[in-house]
Amino acid sequence: MKIAILGTGTWGTALAQLLCDNSQEVIMYGIDKDEVNDIQLHHQNSKYFGLDILLPADLKATLNIKEALQGAEVIVLAVPTMALRSLLQTMKPYIQGKPYLVSVAKGFDTQSHRRISEVIREEIPQENRQEIVSLIGPGHAEEVILRLLTCVTSTSVDLSAAQVIQKLFSNDYFRVYTQTDEIGAEYSVAIKNTIAIASGMLSGIGLGDNARAALITRGLAEMVRFGTYFGGEERTYLGLTGLGDLIVTCNSRHSRNFIAGEEIGKANSSMVFLQNNQKTVEGIRTSKVVHEIAQEYHIDMPITEAVYQVLYEGKRPKDVLQELLKRELKRE
Repeated sequence: MKIAILGTGTWGTALAQLLCDNSQEVIMYGIDKDEVNDIQLHHQNSKYFGLDILLPADLKATLNIKEALQGAEVIVLAVPTMALRSLLQTMKPYIQGKPYLVSVAKGFDTQSHRRISEVIREEIPQENRQEIVSLIGPGHAEEVILRLLTCVTSTSVDLSAAQVIQKLFSNDYFRVYTQTDEIGAEYSVAIKNTIAIASGMLSGIGLGDNARAALITRGLAEMVRFGTYFGGEERTYLGLTGLGDLIVTCNSRHSRNFIAGEEIGKANSSMVFLQNNQKTVEGIRTSKVVHEIAQEYHIDMPITEAVYQVLYEGKRPKDVLQELLKRELKRE
């Protein structure tokens, strides 16, 4: 198959290498000339992976989206959520046939509060694509690029579409399971980014494993409460897109959300971090979206609310932690 990967960041690059390993024809599209030339000419993406990672020689990269999409049977959308809608509008005139659209983003459209698959449906008509598939779960690009064992899900309301992508991406170090609960899976992988920021804050404050275990457990309860309210299946939250993704994001040094939270916790303030951060930390925007939705539908999300207060209302992590601990005692 010819596969176009739109986005030259860490995850897009790791998946491009994986698909080359699987003997697919892969071309990457990006808007950063230096990144594209690095991939095309030097077989590296040194901005993200340094000089030690050598990419497959047959992997191509281009600044021309029309070239990338020509004849593409699968299009992997590997850009931050804030850039997704614009990308979809740009690519729409160049789509040929009915390709599979595979989203690997985890978050929301911050303006409409839509899930990723909903945004794709709004921008790309059904006659121009197969059913949407989300390739999501506990996967860090920094490990996939090293070909370390990773398990994720191919999630789609159409099981046959999920199975096509499952077979395309699976190999001896990357195992893909199918999933059909799009609502539960997409909400869970988005909200866990907010919980991961909270986990980082606990680490930054100086708390230990006991506190983080409690946070992950109660954070999972919030994720279930939110997702099932909108029709997600409770069992989804015990799988790779729920508990699996939550564990890795709340504990890994590869997690931008955890590291962001840790820096905020050490400073006991979000002000300096937010003023200086140059990286995509999806949990920052997700916290605002989930806060607004929870307020509208009266869904109890105390951890998410605490993170929102730190990020958007200037409260100190230590103070909101004390407020959480002073909540009325209740049954688990």
